[in-house]
Amino acid sequence: MTSVAGPPPTGGSPTGAAAYADSFAAETPAQVAARQRAMTSAEAFGTQVPVEPAVGATLSVLAAACDARSVVSIGSGGGVAGLWLLQGMRPDGVLTALDADPAELRAARQAFTEAGVPSGRTRLIFGTPGEVLPRLSPGAYDLVSCAGPPLEYAGNLAGLLGLIRHSGSLICHGLLTEDKIADPSARDAQTVAWREIARTLREDETLTCAVLPIGTGLLVATKRT
Repeated sequence: MTSVAGPPPTGGSPTGAAAYADSFAAETPAQVAARQRAMTSAEAFGTQVPVEPAVGATLSVLAAACDARSVVSIGSGGGVAGLWLLQGMRPDGVLTALDADPAELRAARQAFTEAGVPSGRTRLIFGTPGEVLPRLSPGAYDLVSCAGPPLEYAGNLAGLLGLIRHSGSLICHGLLTEDKIADPSARDAQTVAWREIARTLREDETLTCAVLPIGTGLLVATKRT
């Protein structure tokens, strides 16, 4: 599969280590096209910003590490994260992407089609986490990736953890956005939600957790066997 050097990620041009990490994560032409569409949509309509190349590559590595066959993506992000996850999953793996924005789902479908992903490898569902999660099978997924704002799924954290099998992981994007979580004076709703999510996952004795300082931060929680 042809790859090209990763473009500058969201939020301006990266520098130093971040720039190297993004350039190291070579994107395919389909991923580049999906990112460009997602960025245009984010700038014009305030939709979800796509994950940075280095974050996408990390998602791919995490999917490959657990030989993922079944993955859930909360927040489609124009299909950018989904393409990276599919790249790391088993050839017969199925990605379930859910989003409450029909335009985002259409963009994800276009991204998967342009990348030549077989239709049987993706399942796109319209709806919020609260609406969709009860319809998914508990303990049936290797990875659950949450790329939307934390307020969209913080109240469904138990349901998200219930989806993953033993040795499976929950991945939450954006924990370190604007470094607010480390600022005691930051009390906005999103930051408070992040603190509660991080506390809940860290204190859960059935999980092993880590914060990866790439992009806007990944909080990874793996269910112990």
